[in-house]
Amino acid sequence: MRVIREADGERAAPRGAVATVGNYDGIHLGQRAVLERVVARARQLDRPALAITFEPHPLRVLAPERAPRRLTTDLQRLRLLEALGLDALCVLEFTPELASWPAERFVSELLAGRFALHELYVGSRFAFGRGRAGSLALLERLGAELGFRSFGVPEVEVRSEPVSATRIRSALAAGRVEDAAELLGRPYAVDGRVVEGDRRGRSLGFPTLNLETLNEILPADGVYVVEAEFPERGERAPGVANVGLRPTIGRDAAPVVEAHLLDFGRECYGEEVELRFLTRLREERRFPSLPALTEQIARDVRSAREYLDAAGRSDRRSAGAGARSGPRGGASTP
Repeated sequence: MRVIREADGERAAPRGAVATVGNYDGIHLGQRAVLERVVARARQLDRPALAITFEPHPLRVLAPERAPRRLTTDLQRLRLLEALGLDALCVLEFTPELASWPAERFVSELLAGRFALHELYVGSRFAFGRGRAGSLALLERLGAELGFRSFGVPEVEVRSEPVSATRIRSALAAGRVEDAAELLGRPYAVDGRVVEGDRRGRSLGFPTLNLETLNEILPADGVYVVEAEFPERGERAPGVANVGLRPTIGRDAAPVVEAHLLDFGRECYGEEVELRFLTRLREERRFPSLPALTEQIARDVRSAREYLDAAGRSDRRSAGAGARSGPRGGASTP
């Protein structure tokens, strides 16, 4: 997938594509329905499949105090879009000037002019242009005049409600990672780099993988069953993760993410890892002593193994992940 930015110039973008326009943060089931329609139609017509998006999020320009925290990092979003089969992603810089454009100008200068679209697919309630005055009906009318066709894709509903990023953020804020996964179509995940911690988990008998992440949203403080993937090595390993301030060993200034990876022993400092949240075991709480904490961690590990066995995930660890090259691993140290 080619990524095209403003600095690449107008000629860099494919013309005559089957396309969609949106922010596409999270790439949840509703957004995937649109993107998959674009890719399928592009393949049918032998045309490029294009997504047009904006950076930063429009609300970060128009109303920063109301701008939502993002569900994905830039890299996560790129990986997810590429996996869907898009040929190109055009990233438009969202500026106050662009925000001032009436919807008609956006259609004529960008969609018909710069991109010369063949077909456009958007959500059925898509709104755009100054004051969000543009609608699917306007796209259909102007597109017909300017040489491209526009189509609305019905909203995807889960449990009788439309899938939305707002619902996903709400689920994560409550620690309901399984509900978030149902809306995303995959487990919620955070990306980051393994950094050295205080080695407290190792002293308790449950060494920890400490994650420095760029994700803006973490699930609610608590203990979770997770799956870690090391993309550079192609390894996966299940585990137990703690998100929070670790009140038993001294409150941190901000939530930290650390994980005990099951049957995993090699050093992984400095490596990139994706941590996927499968289910929440319990809330984070303060324990009266380190021995009491250690006993609870052991119970968490047993609960995680039971969950993974029941879910058929206990064999997801790759063959290389168990290689013993050191005492490094991961544990929850709340």
